[in-house]
Amino acid sequence: MPYFDHNATTPLADCARDIWLKVQAENWHNPSSPTRASARAKIRLDGYHEAVSVVLGGAPADYVFNSGATEGAHSVLAHWAASMPGDARIAVARTEHACVLAAAGRFFGGRIDWLPHDGAGVVSAETVAAAASRGARGVVVMAANNETGVLQPWPEIAEACRAADAAYLCDATQWLGKLPGAGLGACGAWVIASGHKFGAPKGVGIVKLPGGKKEPDFIAQGGGGQEGGRRAGTEDLAGMAAFCAALVECEQKHVIWESQRETWRIAFERALQAALPGTRILGADTDRLWNTVFAIMPAGEQARWVTKLDKRDVQVSTGAACGAGKDGPSHVLAALGVPPDEAKRALRFSAGWGTTEADWAALLQALRETAVELGAGPGA
Repeated sequence: MPYFDHNATTPLADCARDIWLKVQAENWHNPSSPTRASARAKIRLDGYHEAVSVVLGGAPADYVFNSGATEGAHSVLAHWAASMPGDARIAVARTEHACVLAAAGRFFGGRIDWLPHDGAGVVSAETVAAAASRGARGVVVMAANNETGVLQPWPEIAEACRAADAAYLCDATQWLGKLPGAGLGACGAWVIASGHKFGAPKGVGIVKLPGGKKEPDFIAQGGGGQEGGRRAGTEDLAGMAAFCAALVECEQKHVIWESQRETWRIAFERALQAALPGTRILGADTDRLWNTVFAIMPAGEQARWVTKLDKRDVQVSTGAACGAGKDGPSHVLAALGVPPDEAKRALRFSAGWGTTEADWAALLQALRETAVELGAGPGA
């Protein structure tokens, strides 16, 4: 079954499953207990921090394992709200993931300055510098958009924030596992991510503290003795092991395929627009993830497309999974100025490392057949 919803979640990688089972069998002990077996578990725990820091950069102690990017966004923005002056403002991109927007709204309310962006949703470093010069104490811009796949210039944004002494939160959830992660951990930003987007289990992710400038008072949601006193509960050692295994496998074996996979995506887009005239690809002329296509179809409501494609054993989505079932168009499409009638025809296709060129061809054929049923094909 061709699966084109990897931006929502990915199947568990074999390496992640194997190490998860091994750690559950051999090192299921509480790393905080005073026994030799627990001490061995603590050694593994420290090793997982080291593994992530080797891949992404920065110091092992700056990484906090958690349940994923949603928890991370709320923890970081809660920390900003508690540690910044009471009237501090933050600058946020309108196309951020819904969990980040929710956290920003919860902790900063009316103290949010919305960052301007170009037609594809890209926020420039100059725009960020201007916001900081007007008094923004923190900046929130993701690395890669979960709906359109559009890439943000996060290294330049991080530099602009450093120069202005402004905090920077980068949601790298869609970047990790798809593009090289080197530098994310050493760019001086707060970084959040979820492992299930690249083959790790659901329920495990990271927060990367900015490093250099220490944040000893950072406490994640709930507080407690876990992760150097930064998070509550008992460490999910097996989940951490699986997270690291999946991330390392992507970095060592998969990201080198980026150019080839981008070629497949581009060929699909061209064939789709030729087969179904009037189809529009969002961010078509902008750097995007190799795996993501967000298309406005020429006709037919998105729910009918998804249902009919699913009956053909082809799985796609209408955008962010967290927005499924909600009234109104995607907030990303609204931010990009897509009219509501067009937004109702939006479909997202997101591939994974296991997606083949034949799968892209099968998707195209299924779209052609479905278009005939919906009256969205040539001559309709």
